[in-house]
Amino acid sequence: MLRAHVILPWVLCTGLLAASAQAQVVRCQDPRTGQVTYTDGECSGGDKAREVQARKSAEELAQERAQAAEALERKQQRLELEKTRQEAETARLQAQRQRELLERPPAPRPNYAQSPQCQASRRQWQTLNEAQTREPMVLQPGLEAAQRQMDLDCLGPEGYAEMERARAQRPQVVVVPTARPRPTLPPPRPRLTHCSEFQCFDDQGKGYPRAGPGRLPGPDGTCRSAGGRAPC
Repeated sequence: MLRAHVILPWVLCTGLLAASAQAQVVRCQDPRTGQVTYTDGECSGGDKAREVQARKSAEELAQERAQAAEALERKQQRLELEKTRQEAETARLQAQRQRELLERPPAPRPNYAQSPQCQASRRQWQTLNEAQTREPMVLQPGLEAAQRQMDLDCLGPEGYAEMERARAQRPQVVVVPTARPRPTLPPPRPRLTHCSEFQCFDDQGKGYPRAGPGRLPGPDGTCRSAGGRAPC
């Protein structure tokens, strides 16, 4: 019966002894204690010997190395082939999805003109427009906002954007109000400033002969000086 504390377990021993180039592995077992040891030489005393791995020649080792290198190369080739296959499959799926998107028919455009939102906006605009028609001189501040809301609801976002672009490119018409002629005021009536015994003078330097006591010529005949208000 083998003891539990075997010097080298079989698995570890195999991995370690494989590292030696031409080492011969011999399993030795003590017939009295059952203890197992491994060596690359000969067993000691009366140990029972059994060859585990025969000594390999240089040609056999070179052949094994060549086979290992060939197996590694085949593995690398398989990995590269698998990578190329996966990339080709990914490219094929992407091309298929792109082709499906191009071949897919465009979604039908909604009929915004028949929507409840359009009908409500149109009624609101009609109400304000009728009020503006009845009283042209009274400005309806919500009429322009109602017009834009009706355009958005009845044309949809795409149609409204096109209308806004066209509206921005439209030339602005500025109406200049006609200037009203200013009324011509009659010239101010002259006022007397001082008088002598025979004539009086107004604030414009004009003289008026006196036709009698306090009487002066005026636009409508003669008038009487009264506190500097003549000629009348």
